[in-house]
Amino acid sequence: MQTPAHFGDGGPGPWILLFPLVWALVIGGGIALLRRTVRRGRRGPGHGPGGPAGADGSPIAVLGHRFASGEIDEDEYGRRLSVLDEEFGRHGKGGAA
Repeated sequence: MQTPAHFGDGGPGPWILLFPLVWALVIGGGIALLRRTVRRGRRGPGHGPGGPAGADGSPIAVLGHRFASGEIDEDEYGRRLSVLDEEFGRHGKGGAA
């Protein structure tokens, strides 16, 4: 009788090479998941794919964030917002959100 444990002449068959491969994939996947989780936790909230301005990440949202943090004054905000309104077709200058 030929079983998976005794291939041909009684020794393990070539399938035995799959075990180290499976364990390498499991360990590698665990390490990748752990690194990704730690990296996300270290960045903290507000640093997602959209950057520090929020999940929106649009140029108008970035401009609003810079204005709110005091990097630019009201005049510069108004000038840049009017340029962005022309570029992106946004109407109304009520805010950056």
